[in-house]
Amino acid sequence: MHPLPFVTKEQIEEIVKTYPTPFHLYDEAGIRRNAENVKKAFAWNPGFIEYFAVKATPNPKILSIFNEYGFGADCASFNELALAKAVGIPGDRVMFSSNDTPFSEYTYAAHTGAVINLDDITHIDFCEKACGGKLPETMSIRFNPGGIFRMSNGIMDNPGDSKYGMTESQVFEAVRVMMKKGVKHFGIHAFLASNTITNDYYPILSRILFELAVKVNKDTGADISFVNLSGGVGVAYKPEQQGNDILEIGERVRQVYEDVLVPAGMDKVRLCTEMGRFMTGPYGGLVTKAIHEKHTYKEYIGVDACAVNLIRPAMYGAYHHITVLGKEDSTCDHTYDITGSLCENNDKFAVDRAMPRIDMGDYLFIHDAGAHGYSMGYNYNGKMRSAELLLKEDGSVELIRRAENPRDYFATFDCTEAAGPLDEVLKEQGI
Repeated sequence: MHPLPFVTKEQIEEIVKTYPTPFHLYDEAGIRRNAENVKKAFAWNPGFIEYFAVKATPNPKILSIFNEYGFGADCASFNELALAKAVGIPGDRVMFSSNDTPFSEYTYAAHTGAVINLDDITHIDFCEKACGGKLPETMSIRFNPGGIFRMSNGIMDNPGDSKYGMTESQVFEAVRVMMKKGVKHFGIHAFLASNTITNDYYPILSRILFELAVKVNKDTGADISFVNLSGGVGVAYKPEQQGNDILEIGERVRQVYEDVLVPAGMDKVRLCTEMGRFMTGPYGGLVTKAIHEKHTYKEYIGVDACAVNLIRPAMYGAYHHITVLGKEDSTCDHTYDITGSLCENNDKFAVDRAMPRIDMGDYLFIHDAGAHGYSMGYNYNGKMRSAELLLKEDGSVELIRRAENPRDYFATFDCTEAAGPLDEVLKEQGI
């Protein structure tokens, strides 16, 4: 059975008096509990850093919370780097894990002191020029072992079909070239599977990377100062799934560390992670209201949110559990498609979903939308992205990003012929 929402119908009825639906709501208490558990899980490694994947939930308030715990930021663009800098995360706690990287973004990453995680061997000279003719003394290398990544519960992903990272031989060659160019301290990074629901993933990945670190150190003499397990620790989206136990994961990674790195004399290697989904996913929900019902070949409930607010179901067919607030204990004796208003037939949050009877005006809580929810939003059909709210530990609510309005949508137009008429239309509507 899926956990209950972290908010009640009564709380939502109070919130909507100020902030109309739809909106993303985050649970500060849940985020903080999880951050504490992550710190505890890897406390055995004195240099451990969780570089929160900014792409998951790029909001300064969320980043500031993680900054309080000494966590850093995993960034992939100028805007993400700028956001991390703006909330006070120091450069040595920023990992720049980008790919197909523009020249100016390498330049800015070096300027802020971020650790550059090099995606490809062909970027070495390019990055050197972007960094003012000299590579930073500390850099990371992204490894891709190729092939199919399997674990005991089957095929997890296909690294060989991934655009990210270097082959093993390229890793060795890149280290040698970079050492000649002045790099003194190296990190090794890999991301082999997404959203794993198993405590096996990090231990298996850590063995792969620790063994590679030992071989690189012995073969080249390079100082491997950290190993970055990246993300991939997932969220139990479906009611029947069992979530990951980060404390068990941390202990099992420790055992691999002592089995591989310690005997090789590499017991000072720092451990890093770049989790995003695991850090915020379960602690955010999309709150929306039922505004239409349709009875044709199927039963439809139309809500005031759509795929611009949460694209994962439309893009991936991803499952997100949905609770009808106030009907948590009601029998699921109706079958609905829950739809948004986009001119696309895949704009559905649920298909053939067994749910309690939904009445017009009911509030629906779409679970596990705290990562890759708002951040993947867009403006198709001229739809506006919603507000982001933080449910604080004391029960109050803080607006941490206002909802977009039509002026935001039209702000980038640079056509004077349309500007005047558009402005008049907006003024007529009180916008």
